[in-house]
Amino acid sequence: MKSAITEEIETILAENFSPDHLEVINDSSHHRGHAGDDGSGESHFTVVIESDLFAGKSRLERQRMVIRALGDIPGQRVHALAIRARAPGE
Repeated sequence: MKSAITEEIETILAENFSPDHLEVINDSSHHRGHAGDDGSGESHFTVVIESDLFAGKSRLERQRMVIRALGDIPGQRVHALAIRARAPGE
């Protein structure tokens, strides 16, 4: 069963990027007892996303696009968010 935050991230990214591929991976269990682990099981995530909107954009621009779309989730509601954003064919 997906967590509420996983579903929220998926919904936001699907609506904003119409991705060809989207994975939201909850990595929180790998960080138990480490900095940023609030015990909720929803503190660390990886996003793997492929979208035409990333074509011609640098890695930093892509990450900023994703972070901007997610609003208060990264840094406030989620401690760590790894982003692997690519354009089709990369």
